[in-house]
Amino acid sequence: MNWHIYIYTVCFAIGVANAGATAIAEIQFADYIFPSFDQIVNEAAKYRYRSGGLFDCGSLTFRVPCGAVGHGALYHSQSPEAYFAHTPGLRVVVPRGPIKAKGLLLACIRDPNPCIVFEPKTLYRAAVEEVPTEYYTSELGQADILRNGKDVTLIGWGTQVHVLLEVAELAKERHNIDCEVIDLVSVLPWDTNTICNSARKTGRVVIAHEAPFTQGFGSEIAAYIQDKCFLNLEAPVKRVTGWDTPFPHVFEPFYLPDKLRCLVAVKDIVNY
Repeated sequence: MNWHIYIYTVCFAIGVANAGATAIAEIQFADYIFPSFDQIVNEAAKYRYRSGGLFDCGSLTFRVPCGAVGHGALYHSQSPEAYFAHTPGLRVVVPRGPIKAKGLLLACIRDPNPCIVFEPKTLYRAAVEEVPTEYYTSELGQADILRNGKDVTLIGWGTQVHVLLEVAELAKERHNIDCEVIDLVSVLPWDTNTICNSARKTGRVVIAHEAPFTQGFGSEIAAYIQDKCFLNLEAPVKRVTGWDTPFPHVFEPFYLPDKLRCLVAVKDIVNY
């Protein structure tokens, strides 16, 4: 693999956007974005600030397939959204399906900031929806409540949203636990109001993502909830995530936060 191609792709896209055109660049897999990390976080994200507004990298969007695909292993299955969420000046979003993908992509193209659309690649095949043909956008920084509940708040993004919806069904059927399911949608900026309102209502929060446990974006959400909603919580915030190892190949099913691991977390937090 010629990793330099992704450096050239990102540099070219930054130059095109800086010249005033609309640039939409694609990185074949999220795992391949790291050679161009410097260009994205030190150039694209900082252009407006470093030039005092004289130069800009608006109308710059990166499409980046990410996450587990069933057989990708360590170089094709990573979820690196947390790396970029640490960078002021970027927008980072993760759609859960085709309808949301179109709305977020069009919103990113219109946004005056460089945007990264992490597209869970397993959903390329698994998610089937009738996408409206008309033009529409999805608001950046706005989470979606996909299921209302009163006992536990379940938070995820991308593919994990579908896992959590199934977990909510199982929790209701088997244990009479009523879960609220929230798709974070936008990682940077993220919807603190929707998350905190739900946490205050249920008093219990489980966050699930495919990325490793340590320093995953779930850490930021958990810390914020503990800070803003502490007196409303009935139990500490729980995280169900990938493990702190390279992404495995044949053991991929054991790495992912599947419905059984998430259901155990729901039961544990209710019985805390």
